[in-house]
Amino acid sequence: MNPVARLYDDRRCELGEGPLWHPERKQLFWFDILGRRLLSRVDDRALEWRFDEFHSAAGWIDHDTLLIASETGLWRFSIETGQRELVVALEADDPGTRSNDGRADPFGGFWIGTMGKKAEARRGAIYRLYQGELRRLYSGITIPNSICFAPDGKSAYYADTRDGRIMRQPLGQEGWPAGAPVVFADPGAYGFHPDGSVVDAEGALWNAQWGAGRVVRYLADGTVDCVVTFEATQTSCPAFGGTEMQTLFVTTAFEGIVSPDRLQGCLFHAEAKLPGVAEHAVRC
Repeated sequence: MNPVARLYDDRRCELGEGPLWHPERKQLFWFDILGRRLLSRVDDRALEWRFDEFHSAAGWIDHDTLLIASETGLWRFSIETGQRELVVALEADDPGTRSNDGRADPFGGFWIGTMGKKAEARRGAIYRLYQGELRRLYSGITIPNSICFAPDGKSAYYADTRDGRIMRQPLGQEGWPAGAPVVFADPGAYGFHPDGSVVDAEGALWNAQWGAGRVVRYLADGTVDCVVTFEATQTSCPAFGGTEMQTLFVTTAFEGIVSPDRLQGCLFHAEAKLPGVAEHAVRC
């Protein structure tokens, strides 16, 4: 039976993205990229931090510190004070690009995608921060998404939403790409647009599909296992969390919708009945 999605937080995001369940704090964080906000909640208390530039994705460094990606850099972010400290610049010399999807890998690295602010063709790239070094892995990408990792650390996944294919990248020593990527799944062949993804403890990949109001679970061989549907159409990124790591949180957006109703851009959750994998700490 497919999980049932329900409303979790009714604060509407123009472009909700980058949900992160902090495994030590047992707390969810997510972004409204175009609203320049980081959001969270503790029980019934809604939390919000505002920025003067776009932010899109995060990893956790320790109990009180996140690594957050912005249009100009990767930053250490104090949850308690809201202060940022630059770790490394990220296309800071190009005002036409911003960060997009990102996630920590099993080796303590952090992968982050960039894209044109108007989604210009082939303007973006995917980078990896590892032991203080930021290295570009792929270029010529339009909308980088679906960055996530197999539980055994042997594969990474990513997608260019514009191309419609989710790629599997073998990983070698210290988590660097080893060999050429191969197609894992091709939602674009069926008219769907792959956005953010996360992998569960069984190695299956859950992919949010932009404009379709759904998240699809793909088994390790790329076949479809189940589909979760949402009342918000612009589903953007999933993350596992909750006390048993069985809650699937999903961000959405009202960007591009002419007359969005009150559910467009809200955060949803569904009980997946199987566990995800706790997010790995970033070592930087």
